[in-house]
Amino acid sequence: MHLMHRVTHRVLSALLITASLFVTSYALAQVSGSGLPLPRFVSLRAGEVNLRTGPGVQYPVEWVYRKSGLPLEVIAEYKTWRKVRDWEGSQGWVHQTMLSAKRGFIVTGGNRDIRAKSDTKARTVARVQTGVSGQLVACPSDTDFCRVEVEGFEGWLNRADFWGVLKGEAFE
Repeated sequence: MHLMHRVTHRVLSALLITASLFVTSYALAQVSGSGLPLPRFVSLRAGEVNLRTGPGVQYPVEWVYRKSGLPLEVIAEYKTWRKVRDWEGSQGWVHQTMLSAKRGFIVTGGNRDIRAKSDTKARTVARVQTGVSGQLVACPSDTDFCRVEVEGFEGWLNRADFWGVLKGEAFE
């Protein structure tokens, strides 16, 4: 009986240590790195960026993004690597040098109107299709619209019409 108690105690200790290491490594992946808030949005700095299965060049490339300015949501950090999610839900790791703090967006859910003012009745400046991306200029807190730039056109796009901003997020 005494031996069984020792074995059980050692097994439980090992399980607790393993669980503790897992929680610690998860916490490190969440906060080690820039110290900036998570989640947050960034955009691709380069025209070709590898999405890897883990935080390092030793991990395989799962996907290659081929358009600069596309928005990504940073959901975790580990040293100089950022775990990101794209508008389709794919997740992976990208080196921080491939990311920019400039804000981008991508149109979702169909053709959308960019308006002259932050009002659904305002004049249409441009019509954009699903998958079109551009730059976010500002997202004021007092409106459901964000100021955007797309291929030389500037105007206001409803937050519900694109991916690239957190719910309730405001910046200017």
